[in-house]
Amino acid sequence: MPLSSFSPRVREWFERAFDAPTPAQARAWPAIARGEHVLVSAPTGSGKTLAAFLWALDRLSGEGALDRPSSEHAAGRGSDGEPRGKGTRVVYVSPLKALAYDIERNLRAPLRGIGADPAGGGTQPGGLGQPGGLGPAVCPVTVAIRTGDTPQRERAAMVRNPPDILVTTPESLYLILTSQARSMLSGVEAVIVDEIHAVAHSKRGAHLALTLERLEAQAGKPVQRIGLSATQHPLEEIGRFLVGPHRDVKIVDAGVRKQLELRIEVPVESMAEPGGPSAAAALGENAVHDPLEPVPGGESTHGSIWPAIYPELLALVRRARAPTGEARGSTIVFVNNRRSAERVALRLNELAASSPEGDGEIARAHHGSLAREERTKVEELLKAGELPCLVATSSLELGIDMGAVDLVVQIESPKSVARGLQRIGRAGHRVDEVSRGRIFPKFRGDLLECAVVARRMHEGLIEPTVVPRNPLDVLAQQIVAIVAAAASSPEGESGGTNVDELYALVTRTYTYSTLSRALFENVLDMLDGRWAGGLSSGFGDRSKIGQRARIVWDRLAGTLRARRGSRQLAIANAGTIPDRGLYAVTLPDGRRVGELDEEMVYEARPGQAFLLGASTWRIEEITRDRVIVTPAPGAPGAVPFWKGDSVGRPVELGRAIGAFSRWAVEQEPETLQRDYDLDERAARNLIAYLREQQAATRVLPSERTIVLERFRDEIGDWRLCLLSPYGGRVHAAWGLALSARVRERYGLEADVIWSDDGIVMHLPDLGDGGLAPGEDD
Repeated sequence: MPLSSFSPRVREWFERAFDAPTPAQARAWPAIARGEHVLVSAPTGSGKTLAAFLWALDRLSGEGALDRPSSEHAAGRGSDGEPRGKGTRVVYVSPLKALAYDIERNLRAPLRGIGADPAGGGTQPGGLGQPGGLGPAVCPVTVAIRTGDTPQRERAAMVRNPPDILVTTPESLYLILTSQARSMLSGVEAVIVDEIHAVAHSKRGAHLALTLERLEAQAGKPVQRIGLSATQHPLEEIGRFLVGPHRDVKIVDAGVRKQLELRIEVPVESMAEPGGPSAAAALGENAVHDPLEPVPGGESTHGSIWPAIYPELLALVRRARAPTGEARGSTIVFVNNRRSAERVALRLNELAASSPEGDGEIARAHHGSLAREERTKVEELLKAGELPCLVATSSLELGIDMGAVDLVVQIESPKSVARGLQRIGRAGHRVDEVSRGRIFPKFRGDLLECAVVARRMHEGLIEPTVVPRNPLDVLAQQIVAIVAAAASSPEGESGGTNVDELYALVTRTYTYSTLSRALFENVLDMLDGRWAGGLSSGFGDRSKIGQRARIVWDRLAGTLRARRGSRQLAIANAGTIPDRGLYAVTLPDGRRVGELDEEMVYEARPGQAFLLGASTWRIEEITRDRVIVTPAPGAPGAVPFWKGDSVGRPVELGRAIGAFSRWAVEQEPETLQRDYDLDERAARNLIAYLREQQAATRVLPSERTIVLERFRDEIGDWRLCLLSPYGGRVHAAWGLALSARVRERYGLEADVIWSDDGIVMHLPDLGDGGLAPGEDD
């Protein structure tokens, strides 16, 4: 029986609240109760979060040992008989701040159910399950949240009175371990890492892996690790990332494939000429102007599909509401970058306001550059049924409880099967519900990718997760933090950090399990101020550009000591190195609104209005690191942009697109319409696109064939086009290699640009004696 290991109080609450345990819960609880490391893989809405938490809640509430006198509970002792005042016992780590707040709120229901909510005062005799009887009192279980948005006074209160359960983010956990507050974590027994797949494939995951080892070192004993993941492949790789190469992990794969109702819709007859006369006539008064392609007079944008997409989006949002106007369900529109989120929310609101129904605001934007208060506000509006539509980026991919989401709309391909399943899965949150999704491709190449992604979503063919190995910048960052934290402890003042012990800690992670001792010592050399040519004679000059030494390495004693300022440096740089700089956007009183890309701020001026979160703000002042704004409701504003938002196509998806192209070019539209979730216009456009390519080059680029084209551009220089389906992650490196080879062999600077569909190289024309494409080399 899955519930047999729980106390009667918890069993009774669960049976009253739920029909039965989900497969994820039934299979995970026995392993968690035995103290094993566990990775639970299950789709959104499968109850995996409660699977991770319920055993800890039972133990912390003191019901694990029923023969213990109730006076021991009143004295504040836990299920192991030890005093409960020794610090935090369970740490929950979420990769998203929004998800952390959601979990903290949802913990209240089971705590109230078992009578362990401090706000409710616990359960007294005669409480739940003990009508008229003398049920044992329960230790209240305290929960606190710590993120970058937590006020300083609350952080200080946590150190003085640590919560039983700490809900936090990877970066905030790193900060706690680097500060004096780490003493609150000395009694940690279990750590829950939610949505682990969202970080495992990145350097942020490498950063977290080292932080988990630091947490165990702080606890001074093995800490049980429980990972929660959406369906991923291979799960063994995620499990190794969670526990490291030298620990065993129990994998609970409850990844039941959700039933999907998908449709790829094209709102124009010809995607080759989406803004032609026929499209304009069909749209009529519904045509809207797209700010990315301005034209005089503000008429519909010729050549853009956006004016045709907006009315379709508005119709879908309205159909998700009950005829009486009462909330029945909401719509989430996913886009692939923050600028699109702002733009789509703005255009939907404009179109709704100008329609005969005269709707007010029906859509808001949601992305990572909005302040936590703004994100929380729109999330609550959506959950309460007061906001019909939310336009989001990856900020809502993960398992945040968004209430009754009736439909998910994806504009442009989600760029991977895993991302598509995460997004479409937000509709029909429960496991037994159908997830309804609509996909709107933006151009014909995008339509090709959408068709393949949708088919692979039905088949569950998720791209494999690859954990990065040995990222040295993250290693250097964590070494400085570890040495600085040790220096502030009584032991560290005299002895420093032992190099051998530090190397052992680092290599206990899966990410750094293959790190050689020589490479590890090279990083220490760099942090100690040694460079390739020995001790730099220009050390003073190097310090001006941030390359000064951060630690002192005593090679005779085998120890590391922190230099002055190292701790402040480690705390000021909590996360992995960002690709772009961001400016904070604040009100004059200091309240945070969000953040803007540094390049947009460089181009902006005081007095200019811009959109953020579908609200308009006016710039009052631009300082060294922030933009001070005031609300400007009703004023026209520029749509902001953020660099580095693009997502490259995985190589596995590229292979599938190539194979599909070879097969589909010989098919009829009716076949694709039946088997690939395409509407009639989408099927016709896709077949036309493939056959035009075949007619132009005689062969299609595929997983077997790379197509090379050459032509002269407007000024007579050569352009060499390499057509390939393998995606931007391959083409970026390939393009750099091609450019380097041309420079090395011919002494020419060849400009190269790349995309998911190929590489374009610009070659200057040097006459008959120069380089001409088509020569043997």
